[in-house]
Amino acid sequence: MKNILLIFFILVSFGCKSQDTKGTEKINVLFIGNSLTYYHDMPETLQKMLNETTSNFSIEHSTFPGMSLDGHLNNIIESRTENGISTRKKEDGEKTETEIKLSEKEWDVIILQEGTVRLLIPEAKEFKVETAIVEIKKRISNQDCKFILFKTWPSKKEYPKQYCYSKWAINHSLENDKYCSPEIESLEQEIALINKAYDSVAEKYGLTTSDNVNKIYEILTEHQDIDVYEDNIHPNKYGAFLNACVFYQMLTHKKASELKFNGEIEPNTAEILKKIVE
Repeated sequence: MKNILLIFFILVSFGCKSQDTKGTEKINVLFIGNSLTYYHDMPETLQKMLNETTSNFSIEHSTFPGMSLDGHLNNIIESRTENGISTRKKEDGEKTETEIKLSEKEWDVIILQEGTVRLLIPEAKEFKVETAIVEIKKRISNQDCKFILFKTWPSKKEYPKQYCYSKWAINHSLENDKYCSPEIESLEQEIALINKAYDSVAEKYGLTTSDNVNKIYEILTEHQDIDVYEDNIHPNKYGAFLNACVFYQMLTHKKASELKFNGEIEPNTAEILKKIVE
């Protein structure tokens, strides 16, 4: 009887230990995108937030100036400077830097960031964004990998406005020479169009969406004393901090407002930004 009880307690103890170990397993997260992601070291800021409360996350990124998702799969970087890169189409047998990165490990979470305009032009969304997402998913060895679609924000271009691409920037086989977004009359309309476009892609391909665009909208309409733009489209240090808070909550399911970390943000402003994402 004593032996039976001993075996029982060993099994129970092993089970508890396994659960504890699983809870601290390393979680590998990869951002794929461009300067909208890496401006003001957003991924590194996110890592510092995670280090405060959740030590098992490892944040990495494959991000290059102006690079689209399909560019990550098709373009070889030949040279780079602080402000840009020079690329060429890859040839048979070559792999892009992002393809190499994707094969380095079994990623647990991949966060995909595309330029907002490509989602607002239906043909660009179909031929460029969606095809790239399909191809990226094919390259992932971890069948349990979670994909997040990073909802980016409008440019500061004045209303009314419309975004257009030539067919050469989308697909040479298209009939017309130019393809455009709807004509946009207001910030509210653009936010709605962005949400609709991203949500349709996420639903079609089984992705989760982030809420960055709606948090930016909240700041633009309710906290106009906080400027989150560096220029016409890129986030400044406040915008980058806000984005990091959004992903912190998505990854940990913990409140950003409970973080002590403020980075380079003034404490009062940091607290506002943290609370906005809740």
